[in-house]
Amino acid sequence: MNKKLEGKIALITGGSTGIGLATAQRFVAEGAYVFITGRRHLELDAAVKKIGSNATGVQGDAGSLSDLDDLFDRIKRQHGRLDIIFANAGGGAFAPLGSITEEQYASTFDRNVKGLIFTVQKALPLMPDGSSIILNASTTTVKGVPAFSVYSASKAAVRSFARTWTMDLKERRIRVNAISPGATETPGWLGLAADEDQKQAMFAEVAATVPLGRIAQPDDIAKAVLFLASDDASFISGIELFVDGGAAQV
Repeated sequence: MNKKLEGKIALITGGSTGIGLATAQRFVAEGAYVFITGRRHLELDAAVKKIGSNATGVQGDAGSLSDLDDLFDRIKRQHGRLDIIFANAGGGAFAPLGSITEEQYASTFDRNVKGLIFTVQKALPLMPDGSSIILNASTTTVKGVPAFSVYSASKAAVRSFARTWTMDLKERRIRVNAISPGATETPGWLGLAADEDQKQAMFAEVAATVPLGRIAQPDDIAKAVLFLASDDASFISGIELFVDGGAAQV
């Protein structure tokens, strides 16, 4: 049986935990060699060990242009090309209007917008025609979430990139799509809760808004990213694929 990503070289930013790690495991299981990035050395080493084979961890910050240069130099030396990017690194924090700080704004947009732009732009010389780029957006591109406006605006920019870059890259037939997860049980999402009681309350409150009745697991999102990365999605570009149990659709 043929594997969906046999012989492909992939990059997943923010690949040491959560959705990024689950996607790396899916990609490797389907025949890809995967580079993952992360800011914390110990987490990155643990992730590579968990993936088990055909993976390289590269420590760095997606918002640092010098770190990105080092990353792509390494990919070029080891494999000479890059067939798939999952630009997944990012994050945010709650802050209601009136309490937003310049530091929070800069941190969120550096990670979610600046880092994503330059990850893709610096990768392009390594990408063959017909490659696949997947951008991690969010259901907040279409749903208002109280006290989450800076994060939501940054993810709306990500969704816009999928449209505009599809046009920029049409001569090269490089597909650009956005994946928009709903609430997913990841360390980043759980970190929004101050304590265990708040976490359980957050779980119950969010699950009640999901037609399928639960919070997503990272592998739920990873399976959808695999679809967009593979030839199964060979005639799909510019879309926003919601993987949210229906929460943003009803």
